[in-house]
Amino acid sequence: MKKKTLALLLTVLFVLGAFAGCGSPAASTPPATTPTAPAATEPAASGIPAKVAPGYENIMRMVTNPQPDTCDPQQTTEFFCVNFMIFNRLAEAVTTGPGKTELIPSLAEKWEISEDALEYTFYLRKDVKFHNGNDFTAEDVKYTFERMLWPETGAKNQDFVDPIVGSDEVMAGTTKELSGVTIVDDYTIKVKLKVPFGPFIASMAAPAMGILDKEATEAAGKDFGLAADKTIGTGPYYFDKWVLNDELLVKRFDGYWDKQPELEGISWKIISDAETMRMMFEAGELDVFDTEFALSQLEYFTNSPKYANNIISGDRVGILYLTFNQQIKPFDDVRVRKALQMAMDRQGLVDALNGGRGTPRYGIFPAGVMGYNPNLPEIPYDPEQAKALLAEAGYPDGFEMTIAHDSSSTSALPRVELLASLLEDIGLKVTIDSMDSATWFATRAEGKLPAYTSTWSADYNDPDNFIYTFFAPGNTVKRSFNFNNPALSQRIVDARAIVDPVAREKEYQALEIAVIQEEAAWIPLYSVQHVFLVNDRLKGFKPSWNGWSDGWYYYDGLRIEN
Repeated sequence: MKKKTLALLLTVLFVLGAFAGCGSPAASTPPATTPTAPAATEPAASGIPAKVAPGYENIMRMVTNPQPDTCDPQQTTEFFCVNFMIFNRLAEAVTTGPGKTELIPSLAEKWEISEDALEYTFYLRKDVKFHNGNDFTAEDVKYTFERMLWPETGAKNQDFVDPIVGSDEVMAGTTKELSGVTIVDDYTIKVKLKVPFGPFIASMAAPAMGILDKEATEAAGKDFGLAADKTIGTGPYYFDKWVLNDELLVKRFDGYWDKQPELEGISWKIISDAETMRMMFEAGELDVFDTEFALSQLEYFTNSPKYANNIISGDRVGILYLTFNQQIKPFDDVRVRKALQMAMDRQGLVDALNGGRGTPRYGIFPAGVMGYNPNLPEIPYDPEQAKALLAEAGYPDGFEMTIAHDSSSTSALPRVELLASLLEDIGLKVTIDSMDSATWFATRAEGKLPAYTSTWSADYNDPDNFIYTFFAPGNTVKRSFNFNNPALSQRIVDARAIVDPVAREKEYQALEIAVIQEEAAWIPLYSVQHVFLVNDRLKGFKPSWNGWSDGWYYYDGLRIEN
């Protein structure tokens, strides 16, 4: 984009934001206490009121947008707010510093890994109860893994259990039993993998891997994940109520196996309007306002000295990107792909879209993910060189292209429009095709979206969660990348079997350069700083290590002082 054009658009976006504001291997011992997040300086009081409804005196009040589609951890890839609190996993990833995490035992108090890295033995905690009073046993773990693979479940996170022996047969519907999982006794279970899988324990800590109560889940049927009283876990909170288009509420579980949280509960109000969110926070009706649900309000808060003591932020372990379908010409030409990469003014995008709170990225692994390479070569913003590459590829006058936009994501539309302007500055003619969410996802799954922009955040702290997700055979079709380099795709698959940490990091960093920079298979843009506004009455709030908005709000010091 010409500097003059970018400056004008940046000014327009800031003005719009201002007006909107005036009017988003093995562990051997269990943890002794509740996982502790890194120390943070408590913000000084700013005088924001606390308008608290009766019964919410010790409830942390938050906001989410849009309405979750389900609270079944196996059937969502983004709505983790409730299921992350009401379920435990075999292991948990806890925050140890900005963008840093540590794997600790959870429902599995320890595990052992065989010398060939093919068999994992999990020793489960005893005396753990589900919210309905049922005992937690190895049968529930086996059921959770199998249900994830059953075709009728429609699970969206099968990659986490696909490495287990027998998963192919279960996914094909030829059997309900997962042969690679053996129950030794009520509190010991063995899991056999097809090949070594380096990030297996890390993936067990992902929100999608919440352990289910076999009896309660089967009894709930289609209501599981939709009806609060039928969505049962072992977590520190139980699902108290879900009022559609209004509120989700979890309450402290008195029978929790570990230390009781200090909060009595957590509430998420479902609000779609950014200005309404802002006014609710200012009125003291919210304890935490995640500005990623209302980016138009970010400048209003960050530019006001009144709220300086209420801002808590952390780097988001995720990355925004622009991608294209390599089955569609001319995206099959690496020169064209590199031209598009060089058309991106990453810092300008950060300034225009996130108030400068972000970091340009030139690869696929953001800071905070194992394997992140701080010395990765930059991809220069060079429109003239981009035009030269297009001319070399046979497109001196550019070409026409379409960016498909999910119309339900209104906060992404300014990004799409700015990206289109940048591409037009190198001679392309860009059409934005706004599609309803169902059509957008269905078209993407068929491998037929032409180009689109989105964000990917870490489900678990491992580079496999990024590069395998997009560039492994099968996945690359479902994401409409259609990456066409079989040798590199096979290396990505083979990298999963590397268990030595040093060798893994070396290979993943080499793959990042090969796939993202040499093949130019996607366009990395930037990572954002995750900004929260926190009410004075809430103490000890710390951003989670992860990339998604929903955190694991179970750690020492998180409390309310009315």
